[in-house]
Amino acid sequence: MTSRHRIAVVALDGVKALDLAIPMDVFTVDPEVPYDLKICGLTDRVMTASGLALAIDHGLDAIHQADTVIVPGYHPVDRPVPAAVVDALVRSLARGARMASICTGAFALATAGLLDGRRATTHWQHLDELQARFPSVTIDRDVLYVDGGNLLTSAGMCCGIDMCLHIIMRDLGAATANRVARQLVAPPHRDGGQAQYVPAAVAVIGSTSLAATRAWALAHLAEPITVAEMAGHASMSVRTFMRRFTDETGTTPLQWLVNSRINTARELLETTDLSIDRIAQKSGLGSAANLRLHFRRSLATTPTAYRRTFSGECDTATAV
Repeated sequence: MTSRHRIAVVALDGVKALDLAIPMDVFTVDPEVPYDLKICGLTDRVMTASGLALAIDHGLDAIHQADTVIVPGYHPVDRPVPAAVVDALVRSLARGARMASICTGAFALATAGLLDGRRATTHWQHLDELQARFPSVTIDRDVLYVDGGNLLTSAGMCCGIDMCLHIIMRDLGAATANRVARQLVAPPHRDGGQAQYVPAAVAVIGSTSLAATRAWALAHLAEPITVAEMAGHASMSVRTFMRRFTDETGTTPLQWLVNSRINTARELLETTDLSIDRIAQKSGLGSAANLRLHFRRSLATTPTAYRRTFSGECDTATAV
């Protein structure tokens, strides 16, 4: 992405303030990322779900001019979506804009017919209602977000951060997305396929966060790491550790390791001229063949093609 990318965030009446703030912060926290963001709406004033009055600076023309259109969640979800907004969403997708929703914003996209025949998700408390009202939508219940190419939907609230970081990763690469995540003090990348409903996300008295163990694992990705070693670092039995880890992260320790290694490989491909073999070793994926396998499975591309897209070809890199 070489030019400024225009983002329109649509504030509907009853918009959830946190959902609205997520893209505002993610796409503007780093002044070096080439995004221009506008908050737009049908009127120049909306009330949030919590009763806060917001002044809206831009009308629906911002949707027609945007490269990406994001609809944050709103409440109640049975609130009618204005016809003018529906028309703007339909026209934007038709002209090739990328569309996205956060939380219950998926109901607006579904009302516009944009989710017909597609996979989509929303906040776990509203999945059944989305399915009942829009039976032609294929509901994905156990994900943080769904990337359908030019149409993305995220689960509840904070999953919107994951989706927005994923969009930056798609546009600008892992290094930029990770830099933005650090500025937000957010996890660098959570794969969209992780479970959205984490039963024990809030620690209870006597429980211990596994953040230190994850940090230890990240510092030793180049080495073979077993679940038993991670459990030992956390001073837990393997069974307890696996349960606690899944409760905290929404994924298994092994899948988390794979995702972390792929993310490390992506950043090394973008920011260094190391050979593919060396990157496979440093990321803990072992060999170039294994790195290629994981890139094809996760990203539908090769390491060399990924490097070419996000950093240009490196003369010293080994072709794959």
